[in-house]
Amino acid sequence: MRHENSVFHSVLKHVPWGRFDQLVDEHQADKHVRQLTTKNQLIALIYAQLSGAQGLREIEAGLSSHAARLYHLGGAQVPRATLSDANSLRPWQVFGGLFTQLVGQATRGMRRKVGEAVHLIDASGLPLSALSNWAQFSAGVCGAKMHVIYDPDAECPIYAAVTPANVNDITAAKAMPITAGATYVFDLGYYDYGFWAKFDAAGCRIVTRLKANTKLTDATDRRVPKRHPDILSDRIGHLPQRMARSRQNPFHKPVREIRVRIPTGKVLRILTNDLKTSARKIADLYKRRWQIELFFRWVKQALKIKHFFGRSENAVRIQVAVALIVFLLLRLAHATQRVVPGLLAFTRLVRVNLMHRRSIDNLLQPPPPSIVDHRQISFDLCQV
Repeated sequence: MRHENSVFHSVLKHVPWGRFDQLVDEHQADKHVRQLTTKNQLIALIYAQLSGAQGLREIEAGLSSHAARLYHLGGAQVPRATLSDANSLRPWQVFGGLFTQLVGQATRGMRRKVGEAVHLIDASGLPLSALSNWAQFSAGVCGAKMHVIYDPDAECPIYAAVTPANVNDITAAKAMPITAGATYVFDLGYYDYGFWAKFDAAGCRIVTRLKANTKLTDATDRRVPKRHPDILSDRIGHLPQRMARSRQNPFHKPVREIRVRIPTGKVLRILTNDLKTSARKIADLYKRRWQIELFFRWVKQALKIKHFFGRSENAVRIQVAVALIVFLLLRLAHATQRVVPGLLAFTRLVRVNLMHRRSIDNLLQPPPPSIVDHRQISFDLCQV
């Protein structure tokens, strides 16, 4: 009888296992390990994300019910206590390194000229158990933040970090890598003249917002085309000499302020260091920032990132990394088929058929009938 791999197997084949083994060796993740290898831990956590498991007991029960098929996946049954210990103790950098490797696979066909790459920066809150003391920011309240750089053209995150919720967005952003020549779009949470100057020094274009109380000096108005009635003004000037009384502004180059009225009637003051591109294109670039908000909504809706299997910082970092890994695996698997157009619909079909043996490009069709080999002996039950 012809063998058919499970849907789970088809998703896992996009994992670069060779690089993963290197990461395990580099961080000595399997040192002194007797039962649960880091590979089995990863497979169990990917299963939890794809199946929508609510806790460690459900992960253990689900994998046990499919024990016969775990062999073909390279996985094994996982006791919940052992998995809990692994999430608390195994280095999260192994999973972070795998995420970085998958980003390279997902963006491999996105070779663009310098200056064409657009990167969106934002952060999203993650609620945690009140017993997660490492992330406590008020009495009885704990939380974390996921800081992301998102590529809207590749439709995937290219960088991610997790911090306690009381860490300011700009503090986490200052540790992010910078791609020279790229365009960076971000909101008021990253209001820091020194941060902006850092991008400008790297040859990057920035598109962000000005606060209402920030006034440009030596400003000169530019002509605004009448065919764009939503663009109210366009002018070039300089930022104030100081961002605060005790902080001198290191960004001395001219900047540009474009005032735009959005459909709600609110007027946005968009700032950029690009003095040449049309005001319409700059406004459209800032509008693309909404795509990272949609990404956060998608991840929280489709994956396990609002309920955590462990309280420790290491366990939370691992689960966030695995959630992003699963997002990229789904993107790669979705690209191999042409039947299901939307990623969310594809993800739901994968969840329903996760351990079924069927082709991933045929999820909308009923399972094929069993192939009967007439050379085999069949036994029929007859009434006497």
